[in-house]
Amino acid sequence: MSMGWSWYVIALVVLNIAGCVWLLWFTARKRPGDPKPTDTSHVWDDDLTEYNKPLPRWWINGFYLTIIFAIGYIVWYGGLGRYQGISGWTSNKEYAADKASEDAKLNTAFARYAGKPIDVIARDPHAVAIGHSIFANTCSGCHGSSATGAIGYPNLTDDIWHWGGTSDRVLETVLDGRDGVMPEWGKVLTGMGGENAVDYVASYVQSLSDPKGLDNNYMAAQGKTLYEGVCIACHGTDGKGNIAMGAPNLTDDYWLYGGSKAQIVQTITNGRHGVMPAHRALLGDTRARLVAAYVWSLSNRPAQVAAK
Repeated sequence: MSMGWSWYVIALVVLNIAGCVWLLWFTARKRPGDPKPTDTSHVWDDDLTEYNKPLPRWWINGFYLTIIFAIGYIVWYGGLGRYQGISGWTSNKEYAADKASEDAKLNTAFARYAGKPIDVIARDPHAVAIGHSIFANTCSGCHGSSATGAIGYPNLTDDIWHWGGTSDRVLETVLDGRDGVMPEWGKVLTGMGGENAVDYVASYVQSLSDPKGLDNNYMAAQGKTLYEGVCIACHGTDGKGNIAMGAPNLTDDYWLYGGSKAQIVQTITNGRHGVMPAHRALLGDTRARLVAAYVWSLSNRPAQVAAK
């Protein structure tokens, strides 16, 4: 908080407290000419009379005590701009202390899973249930409560893994995140093959998931040459991709950003940038292993896990 804002807050606090004191003092005074407590002339229903009786003194004193308490509270806890209070208390310190206490409890509860491979953890139904709860709190915002994903967010229940689906690769993804970048190729391809070059490559890419995709397909045939000049560095000559780079397999008919011709053209022209945040710092190693075990179990069912 800047010094200017600090003085602004201080002024507001002081004026409010002073205003409350003045209001209590002003309204409690008796002035010459004030009506008597029983002399207001406000009568309803013949016998319902409004009086002008002042508040009891104990009530007024109670308000003064409240103001004194407020001043003491500000002195102890702070509240006058940048003034921290004589106690040194801050919400950040209390949060950190509470978090450390709760983390210690969680670490004790999850100690049995510390350092274990996630394929081993996935054999424990209780551990998988815990991982599911962590997933619901942490991961479902992107991947959905059922983990089936959405456009731009991968489906975690199938066997398609752009960065690899082994237990070690899945754990690595959860712990350290991923940064998937598809460069913009629109201008490059247009320079190589003319204004229809992106459409040609999109047609060829679509044909990779269709065994007969190149048959009598002029656009796909033209796109194949352009693909081999630009795209094979990441996706390979056969379009199978490269898990080391997160380059997806283009032959499996799974499309993270949509498989329509228009969506593929947009991907090639403008590129894509997908980020999976790292969760090591957020969850810690053991909780990250539990949620990774749950995710891995979604495409490795109990019968499959037991057989491994």
